[in-house]
Amino acid sequence: MNKDTTVLLVEDEEKIRRMLRLFLEQESFCVVEAEEGRPALEILRQGKVDLVILDLMMPGLDGWTTCRKIREFSEVPILILTARGEESDRVLGFELGADDYVIKPFSPRELVLRVKALLRRRSSTPPQRDDAQEAATEKGLHFPELSLYPEGRKAVVKGETLSLSPLEYDLLLYLAQNAGRVLSRDLLLDRVWGYEFAGDSRTVDTHVRRLREKLSRLSPAVASYVGTVRGSGYKFEVNP
Repeated sequence: MNKDTTVLLVEDEEKIRRMLRLFLEQESFCVVEAEEGRPALEILRQGKVDLVILDLMMPGLDGWTTCRKIREFSEVPILILTARGEESDRVLGFELGADDYVIKPFSPRELVLRVKALLRRRSSTPPQRDDAQEAATEKGLHFPELSLYPEGRKAVVKGETLSLSPLEYDLLLYLAQNAGRVLSRDLLLDRVWGYEFAGDSRTVDTHVRRLREKLSRLSPAVASYVGTVRGSGYKFEVNP
């Protein structure tokens, strides 16, 4: 996975950049650096980047703004790196489009593991599923106005391919694979995020909201398939 995989490291502290570059290059990642948001955006627009590690508190264009601007033209995985650990900051990061969140001080080895987990999801790994789900989705899942193709990681709404981040796609796929079943937030964190996640259940709420918004742009009916079960979690159900 690491060969020819480029990580863009956006961090204003040279000591942290140097340390992370060392650990990432030990895993055979190609590392490109930027000290703040403006050059990072130019790098993303001009070349191939597979994942962004993004500090929040930077001079110039800060991480919040940079994350939002990246999401205007790219679905590249974004891992936020920051000293701000308050729940409201984590939720805002996810609302702006981040895929994961690591709080300083951190273990470089843990950060590398999270990078690998995000890249596995981006490459092709679908959420965990049982044998029955495997057979049912081999040739795609089809609902009124919505089709999902796991092998190509493609979602089609009313004949139009929907632009989803890898995490959003995995979330939609897992919900659809378990249509009619109430899925708790903790279960979704375990099955969709796929590793020990240092966050909270509001992370799921934020991603479900973003997913519904994207679905609504093409079909409000399809967006309504993702229902909230108050006090329990979420359920994918095609309305009669």
